[in-house]
Amino acid sequence: MQSKIKTLFSRSYKLEARSSCRRGITLIDTLVGSALMLIVFVGIAGVFKLSIDVVTNNKARAGAIALADDRIEYMHSLAYSSIGTAGGIPSGTILQSETVVSNGVSYTRRTTVEYADDPGDGIGASDTNGITLDYKTARVDLAWESRTGTRHITLVTRITPPSGMETACPPTAECGTLTATVLNAELQPVSNAQVHVVNTITSPGIDLTTFTNTSGIVSLVGAPASTGYQITVTKTGYSTDQTYDATAQNTNPTPGPFTVSNNQTTSPTFRLDLLSNMSVSTFSLSTNTWSDSFADESKIGPSTNIEISGNRARFAGIQPWTAPADLRSQTITPVALSRWGVFSWNDTQPSETTITYRVYYPDGSTPTLVPDAILSGNSSGFTAGTSVDLSAIPAGTYPSLILDAYLVALNPSAPSPSVEDWDLTYQSGQGIAIPFTMRGAKTIGSGPNGTIYKYDQTLSTDSSGILSIPNLEWDSYTMTVAPATGYDLASSCLPQPIVLAPNTSLSAQLYFSLHTTDSLLVDVKNSTGNVLSGATVQLTKGGSYDRTIIADACGQAFFDSLTNGNYSISVSAVGFQTYDVSGINVTGSSRLSVTLN
Repeated sequence: MQSKIKTLFSRSYKLEARSSCRRGITLIDTLVGSALMLIVFVGIAGVFKLSIDVVTNNKARAGAIALADDRIEYMHSLAYSSIGTAGGIPSGTILQSETVVSNGVSYTRRTTVEYADDPGDGIGASDTNGITLDYKTARVDLAWESRTGTRHITLVTRITPPSGMETACPPTAECGTLTATVLNAELQPVSNAQVHVVNTITSPGIDLTTFTNTSGIVSLVGAPASTGYQITVTKTGYSTDQTYDATAQNTNPTPGPFTVSNNQTTSPTFRLDLLSNMSVSTFSLSTNTWSDSFADESKIGPSTNIEISGNRARFAGIQPWTAPADLRSQTITPVALSRWGVFSWNDTQPSETTITYRVYYPDGSTPTLVPDAILSGNSSGFTAGTSVDLSAIPAGTYPSLILDAYLVALNPSAPSPSVEDWDLTYQSGQGIAIPFTMRGAKTIGSGPNGTIYKYDQTLSTDSSGILSIPNLEWDSYTMTVAPATGYDLASSCLPQPIVLAPNTSLSAQLYFSLHTTDSLLVDVKNSTGNVLSGATVQLTKGGSYDRTIIADACGQAFFDSLTNGNYSISVSAVGFQTYDVSGINVTGSSRLSVTLN
């Protein structure tokens, strides 16, 4: 009986085990099967969607071909003299652009008709019979939107005059050629630029939109001889160039409307390139101080054998002082730094002890001494006095500094030397909202008030002193500030004029000081155009004025509170020839750019 029970139990256990095993396999099979089915159905759905797209696009393409062919056949049915576009050259009744809906698809149909000069009998002035209107070319473009973007089909046809005979320019015998060339900033051709030509003087009037070829050219043969051709050239993401009408303010526009003369070619050139961006930050200059009175260790960097106690830094531990101590500050990195000032300290040096001060800068993970060529005597250290002038350290090259004190006890039993406090002054900016004028160098004419500039705007930064200016044309820009703001422009990074290249983004920082009637802003560069932060700039006027300023992080020195008159200037920097010039006239807010070789 016991044996039977064991056997039944054993069979039950095996059955349970087999059943459990079967249930686990079934779950895995279900998951794997579901995943495979999902992959299959996703693939089928993708293929189905693709097939719908293909069918839809093929249907739309077939409709576009039919509409384009319909327009071509319509033009072939017209009299040769009637084939043209409304506002075009040649003129006709066919719309240049229209929206057409067919089979539920919305198309944009653009039609272009142009005269062509056949090279078979010579081109332009070399044409053997003097007629350059040999035949017409018609181009019909159909565009529609698909899931993957805009699609196009284009049909082009050649339409010859009756009996193959060339005709003179209708409606009069006087016409010429208008050939517009579009180049970028590097004088390379810009293809597919939109050229909009308008002339309200001709009859019928001209209002034509066309596009440049791969050579950046649009050539309109058979343009009626007339004055008043206005042209605007654009391209998405690019600047704009155009002709300008005369106004009361712009009496001499440059360029003004063009004239096409009989049997002559008028060839204007336009310039456009990719747009750029500029961000401008405005700061008011002030003198600030970093200081540490050793209340705690929060402003201490990695130091050796130093302890902070009783509001002072001293030897760690107790006598005897068998090893020197090295005290280093945290890395000092002012925001919007303009120039460094004075490093000063208060210390206690008992007999038979010394403290030597040096200045380092962060160089990777290891602080490095500021070279003696920049800060004279720094390698041997400063032991005399209670301060050292750091204004010769170029803020542009050294935007961060580390202060160092080296404590030595010549007598191990002497009282510990200590540093009670130290500080570092510097000139930096605080963001302010301020209006300023920004003007480009490109001009579009002149009038009663002088030269008229293509870009001449009054702008203003926000309460944080920040302004983003998108979609700027490549140009050289100069910023000025009106005396009414109560400020003078005391420094500019980048130095002005700011050269903005196509397809770039620049950041400019403007630093302002309180306004004075007469001032001089000097920027110093090397022969390659890079600023020389730390150059020495000395301005003198007879025996009544003599002041020396170290160029700031932007390579500039600002002299305020001057008097109207002529000054002499001397600019020098290590490794460069000295620049000496006299007779510099200072009237109002004056500027001078100096290049050192």
